[in-house]
Amino acid sequence: MFVCNFVHSVDLVIFTCCMINQQIKQFIKKEFLCEWRQRYALNGIFLQVIASVFIVYLAAKLLSNPAWNAIYWLIMVFVSIQSISKSFIAETKSKNLYYHQLTQPQYILIAKFIYHVLLNVFIALVCLLFYSLLLGNPVELLGYYVLASILGCIGFAATFTMLSAIASKAGNSNMLMPVLSLPVIIPLLLILIKACKRAMDGTDPSQILKDLVVLLIFNTLIVGMAYMLFPSLWKE
Repeated sequence: MFVCNFVHSVDLVIFTCCMINQQIKQFIKKEFLCEWRQRYALNGIFLQVIASVFIVYLAAKLLSNPAWNAIYWLIMVFVSIQSISKSFIAETKSKNLYYHQLTQPQYILIAKFIYHVLLNVFIALVCLLFYSLLLGNPVELLGYYVLASILGCIGFAATFTMLSAIASKAGNSNMLMPVLSLPVIIPLLLILIKACKRAMDGTDPSQILKDLVVLLIFNTLIVGMAYMLFPSLWKE
């Protein structure tokens, strides 16, 4: 029964993402407008990315491939947590009640998820650009590395968006978000780092594709579970 419900939820997610209705578009627009009005937060995120890369450059101008890859994803994890953690935590109870009267909870989740995917992908590309300018780019299969990065950003967006919703229902939510995030994100990071390392070393693309398929399955599971569980969480 659970498997059937889960498969049905995944199908609904795919169908809804393909046929984005007007409500989801409006919520995505709202996320962009809110972020633009609070540009100091967005500027702080990009400043953190640039400062982190510059500090790594000053500390070690020459990195081995594993270290280059590990530090890149270390920066991305903490920047993603910072950029997504405020997603539901910043929402007031009165605003949540207003949203509840306007639309279905799944639409709110999908809108925030799409917005965070776009934001995370943009941050990852900016980070990769500055990383390459200051520390060089040892990646032999750059296309596969970028593809793995995009799948990683999707996984971060799905995981951190759902955990932000969970943390917002508890006290000390700002402290709870990092505590919940790191154990959950470890399996995704292990697969992601392995796929990116193979792309850096120029491994057989068929081996990289296997890791990318695993990443895609992992992301689908996270998105499907979030879509299925979020309505119950939203009612609390």
